[in-house]
Amino acid sequence: MDATILTARLLLEEITENDHAFILELLNTKGWMQFIGDRKVRTKEEAVQYIKKILAIGTIKYWVVRLRDTKAAIGIVSFLKRDYLEHFDLGFAFLPQYEGKGYAVEAAGEVLKRVRENHPIILATTIPENKKSIGLLLKLGFVFKEQMVSEKDRLHVYRTQETFKP
Repeated sequence: MDATILTARLLLEEITENDHAFILELLNTKGWMQFIGDRKVRTKEEAVQYIKKILAIGTIKYWVVRLRDTKAAIGIVSFLKRDYLEHFDLGFAFLPQYEGKGYAVEAAGEVLKRVRENHPIILATTIPENKKSIGLLLKLGFVFKEQMVSEKDRLHVYRTQETFKP
């Protein structure tokens, strides 16, 4: 899988420990806390440890989404294999000031195009209350598959369709 991905407006780069300040900010946004959950990352050191944990697991890939012109980090796109899902899962999260500008569709759509070469079926999960994520998944061509309970969360599972046209 590509370490660096370019789109018209964005640069996606594999996460590194140097992204700790951005990760610290993102993981403590209202949206992350509400829809993804508190990861209890409150310091630079905890952010570095969080990134190290991601990098140590071979079935997780995180790209930091940056604006091409300024290199400012604005979000993440992830691709990972969760124990409770039969296929790989696509995820995304963006800083609130960059939501609603099409960046998530652009970044996640490009990652989706690339991973579909080796993974014809890709899943995505969200809590039913996360209407923005559900809208994005539908724009990306996902369809609702099922509701499930993982740990204590009720999740909606979406999957890619057999034919994919981003």
